[in-house]
Amino acid sequence: MNILSVESSCDETAVAIVRDGREVLTDCIASQVELHKLYGGVVPEIASRKHMEAIYALADQALDTAKLTRKDVDAVAVTYAPGLIGAVLVGVNFAKAAAMALDVPLIPVHHIRGHIAANYLAYPELEPPFLCLVVSGGHSLIVDVKSYTEFHIMGTTRDDAAGESFDKVARVLGMPYPGGSALDKCAQSGDDTKYAMPHTKLSGNPLDFSFSGLKTAALNLIHTTEQRGEELDIPSLCASFSKAVSDMLVPRTMEALRQTGYKKLAIAGGVAANSRIRRDFKSECEKMGVTMYAPPLKLCGDNGAMIGSQGYYEYLAGKRAGQDLNAFATMSIEVG
Repeated sequence: MNILSVESSCDETAVAIVRDGREVLTDCIASQVELHKLYGGVVPEIASRKHMEAIYALADQALDTAKLTRKDVDAVAVTYAPGLIGAVLVGVNFAKAAAMALDVPLIPVHHIRGHIAANYLAYPELEPPFLCLVVSGGHSLIVDVKSYTEFHIMGTTRDDAAGESFDKVARVLGMPYPGGSALDKCAQSGDDTKYAMPHTKLSGNPLDFSFSGLKTAALNLIHTTEQRGEELDIPSLCASFSKAVSDMLVPRTMEALRQTGYKKLAIAGGVAANSRIRRDFKSECEKMGVTMYAPPLKLCGDNGAMIGSQGYYEYLAGKRAGQDLNAFATMSIEVG
């Protein structure tokens, strides 16, 4: 089954063709990174306009690259939530038009479910149930993946997402957008013990996260050092900050693994590309005898292939949408 899949939830226009949920025939992406660098972050209105400019040609490019015709498309899958509402609407409206013109089913896909499915593309042997940590610019979730279409949130952030915290600190340090990857590179040469960073403990659900205090502490350190005219060891601050984020993500995720009894852990989302986080999870998984799955870096960020993969399993579960499909800025992965 060939699924034409569309992703436009933020600043990447992506159209892919995925066969039977596991084989990527083509994954075409029109990146807006260079444009948004001028503003230090994503400008929603500009992102929406650029999606409109790119999406039609990108779909033709995907078919040409895969050496397929429009008649070879069996269904159209699209991210319909969550994301920047104007950006998501571009993809949804294109997908509705494509599905109608091709007379094929339209499959709505939750963006975060797509991130989890990126692991299916990288690891053909991976099947639910397993635990997945989803960490991105807007989301930090510990998810019990009970089946391909059944999810339960075990832990989530109560304020900022891990990725948003990385990007904010990087921006204040004057690093180029996207800041998370720049901060990760800078941290490689730093001393992660030089700066003491807070580790927030929460009442209630012990698996929940909070990154606002950590982010504020790092920003205050930067500003205080600057005001005093002191020299800031930027690589060591980046390393200390990365360690603090990892120290909050890893123990909670491993505790969730103990609670479920699973021996499979996947990580997904843009922050899953962070070298410190990947390294720390690998170490802990080896200690616990857990098999770890982490998609290649190109599948950590937003892409169309992950939507096509999850779209296949949503299709098998009977999920369809009509021409009244709408876009949503927020939606729980449990109901998406």
